[in-house]
Amino acid sequence: MLTAFARAFRTPDLRKKLLFTLAIIVVYRVGTHIPIPGVDYKNVQTCMDVASANRGLFSLINMFSGGALLQITLFALGIMPYITASIILQLLTVVIPRLEALKKEGSAGTTKITQYTRYLTVALAILQGTGLVATARSGALFQGCPVASQIVPDQSIFTTITMVIVMTAGTCVVMWLGELITDRGIGNGMSILMFISIAATFPSALWTIKLQGKLADGWIEFGTVILVGLVMVGLVVFVEQAQRRIPVQYAKRMIGRRSYGGTSTYIPLKVNQAGVIPVIFASSLLYIPSLVAQFSGGNSGWKTWVQTNLTKGDHPIYVTAYFLLIVFFAFFYVAISFNPEEVADNMKKYGGFIPGIRAGRPTAEYLSYVLNRITWPGSLYLGLIALVPTVALVGFGASGNFPFGGTSILIIVGVGLETVKQIESQLQQRNYEGFLR
Repeated sequence: MLTAFARAFRTPDLRKKLLFTLAIIVVYRVGTHIPIPGVDYKNVQTCMDVASANRGLFSLINMFSGGALLQITLFALGIMPYITASIILQLLTVVIPRLEALKKEGSAGTTKITQYTRYLTVALAILQGTGLVATARSGALFQGCPVASQIVPDQSIFTTITMVIVMTAGTCVVMWLGELITDRGIGNGMSILMFISIAATFPSALWTIKLQGKLADGWIEFGTVILVGLVMVGLVVFVEQAQRRIPVQYAKRMIGRRSYGGTSTYIPLKVNQAGVIPVIFASSLLYIPSLVAQFSGGNSGWKTWVQTNLTKGDHPIYVTAYFLLIVFFAFFYVAISFNPEEVADNMKKYGGFIPGIRAGRPTAEYLSYVLNRITWPGSLYLGLIALVPTVALVGFGASGNFPFGGTSILIIVGVGLETVKQIESQLQQRNYEGFLR
């Protein structure tokens, strides 16, 4: 990987793309530290120090914003509204025939869906910004902080609207920066910004574990966490690269005097076909009961049960529900993102077949059978990786700021592999050495 980056810097046009990407990343990181109007920054920092260990409800969004959410800065919402909008549009493509038709139209349809994603991102940013401002005004953003209710001193309607508009504009700027990286930089812009947001929280989280450690002034815990992180990265790389290749043979056809087909290829089915989406879905769904209980009044039985069983990451009911939801969403996402009938029909249309399997419906049934078989280990792997913070809570007491959590490590490794592959492919296009050296 380091060799690929070194060769890329020696190539003039790739060097310009890499430097442009680094410049956009610097702009993005600066924006995550600019406070928005109407926020008492001193009180925010006081609450950050007091309630640093109690971030369970907002930890996922705070991680995707690079720590900017709890500081209520210009890019507080980060890339999360765009991610949510993209997932919603992808799910609606299966339900709404118009979106499905646009998806099949090629680049023109993709451009239209991207435009819908932008509109939905703005709407979600307004909704999430309003919720964040309301939470900050009520003092619920930092529980246990004595000055939590004084984070927004001026609680007038004008100040609230201004804060929401500024955060929505910040989300639009983040979306624009991501598209600039995609067009003029290296890799997928949104993925790169997500990678930077998560990686930016690693140094402080690792140092916090060292400060909280008790063995050899915390260095043993620090070294153990680093070792666990390296092992997890290796495991994630191994599983993310694993795939089942189904061979496909195309029959030879004569059109005029030319021969077409007669080639062999394969359909790559990844073990983890769903990526990190099931972990995000499961985390978001488990946050909903806690959010409702937090803003509801009284001390009803269901509120007590939720606060006892579904807010602590090491509780057996929470762990079980989290694991089962990840497995369920893994199968659900694979079912809506990969259509065996459509693949079988396309193969039949172009004269392709799987050796030993008849074209048409038998091919679709075979693909469904193989997909279900490989989704089981993929979903179990996602569930086990996502439970690493729970193990960290038991071993290090660092569940709230454990850096190598399931979601973060999956995204970082996935984006890193994708970016390195793109750099290597562009290097091969510019410096092709052929078979003889």
